[in-house]
Amino acid sequence: MPRKSMTTLTESMFYVLMALCIQPMCGTDIADYIDRKTDGRLRIGPATLYTVLAKFESEKYIRETEIEGRKRTYTITSKGIDAYFSELERLKLCVRDAQGGINHE
Repeated sequence: MPRKSMTTLTESMFYVLMALCIQPMCGTDIADYIDRKTDGRLRIGPATLYTVLAKFESEKYIRETEIEGRKRTYTITSKGIDAYFSELERLKLCVRDAQGGINHE
């Protein structure tokens, strides 16, 4: 059965929404935030970042709030906040499930 679009977020998508929960940001600020937040573990390239931003904008998770030359600033919407916290809860459940450990025989 095919997965419904946007029912779960990729790691990159999750961190983009996390960044925008802090404050409105442009793409460069989002990428820098993700790099700092993950201590360089996750680096999001421009192609991935702008694909995610376009998808989020079309899904109404974010909206463009300012355009200054080529620099575009985005803010998260209430729908985006809901998606972020829904994914956060899903991830918490995954961690809870994993905390039972692995049974080695």
